Amino acid sequence: MREAREGRWSRERLAKVLRDPVVVQTLRSAAAATIAYVIALRLSPEVAPLTAPLTALLVVQVTFYATLTNGIRRVNSVVAGVLVAIAFSLLVGLTWWSLGLLIVAALGVGHLVRVHEYVPEVAISAMLVLGVTSVGDVAWARILETLIGAVVGLGFNLLLAPPVWVDEAGESLGDLARRLRQLMLRIGEEAAGRQPYEQAAARLHEARRLDHDIIEVDAALRQAEDSLRLNPRVREGLLHRVVLRTGLDTLEICTVVLRVLARSLTDLAKDREPDSLFDKETGAVLDQLLSEIADAVVSFSVLVTTHVSSNADAAESRLSTELRTAAGTRDRLAPLLHEEAQRRPEHWQLYGAVLTEVNRIIDEMNTEHRSRRLLEELDRVSQEQRARMPRLTRIRERMGIQEKLWSRTGVSGRSR
Repeated sequence: MREAREGRWSRERLAKVLRDPVVVQTLRSAAAATIAYVIALRLSPEVAPLTAPLTALLVVQVTFYATLTNGIRRVNSVVAGVLVAIAFSLLVGLTWWSLGLLIVAALGVGHLVRVHEYVPEVAISAMLVLGVTSVGDVAWARILETLIGAVVGLGFNLLLAPPVWVDEAGESLGDLARRLRQLMLRIGEEAAGRQPYEQAAARLHEARRLDHDIIEVDAALRQAEDSLRLNPRVREGLLHRVVLRTGLDTLEICTVVLRVLARSLTDLAKDREPDSLFDKETGAVLDQLLSEIADAVVSFSVLVTTHVSSNADAAESRLSTELRTAAGTRDRLAPLLHEEAQRRPEHWQLYGAVLTEVNRIIDEMNTEHRSRRLLEELDRVSQEQRARMPRLTRIRERMGIQEKLWSRTGVSGRSR
């Protein structure tokens, strides 16, 4: 029994390692580079056609979208550099001053053809070609090897589709929601008692550090968005991208509002020290409200990371119930804070700010607000696609693909 558990744990650990972005990138790049070199040995006149595996190594990325875009830019950069080198070899040859002019011209051409991060590759290709005696043969060999590497890189991802990183992005977003929940629970529990100024200031610093967590989640989400683009394994890539992106936007707004709430409580603790921030009943209701909002934050993250299915309906129903409960507690808190402001008029702004900030978090996670946000984002993306690719957009509309996307959001396209 123990050996079976250890074997299962080892398999799960191996599967997790094989899905790590660094491991995937290493294995895919090495395999593509090796295949490109074997093909180039048969087709290229060069003895050691290392340009082909080098191109495949640079072209193959974790996602198919990144592979395609990098392949096109890489080929453009090499071809542009070779053409610049041929022009210089016919006009001036290789001297110290022509080398300087070559680099300037190649870098300028790289910006003109918009190869982005491969601008230095234009100059490198030009220098390598200009530095040989038989420019023509080497130039065409370099172009051939570059094409071989790019084609192998693209074909590698077509035959062996890269993984989709939606689950990893969802885990990162869920971790952010759980950290947000823990901080809310601590803030509510401490605000209900005799909270010293130093303790309130520490919670404010924790809220500020959540910005770094958002940056990490955003990076994971960008990778997931790239993995969904042009991926043959994904049927509803646009919908997944929009749902995850709007979900992160909502959690980011909640994080900002929580930071403002922590600042209000810190200012209140500074003015009220050594007394309690609130009366006993008010503090208890505020603690309960923040606890209910914290649970709703986690339910919201479950909703936006759940695949479109009956599970999503259940997650939305649970979130709606928790938000209604939190709204009821907020309504109980409002008159209590009003009484506190009447007893201590010098702090009325801080009491009002506390109520305003918790109300903003509740409204931001409202399911109706989320539906409107999804529709707005889908509208924006659709307009951008219509402007960039009008023919493809018309084909999608005739096939009813766009209407299917509207229906998956839970809101009819006719209500837009």
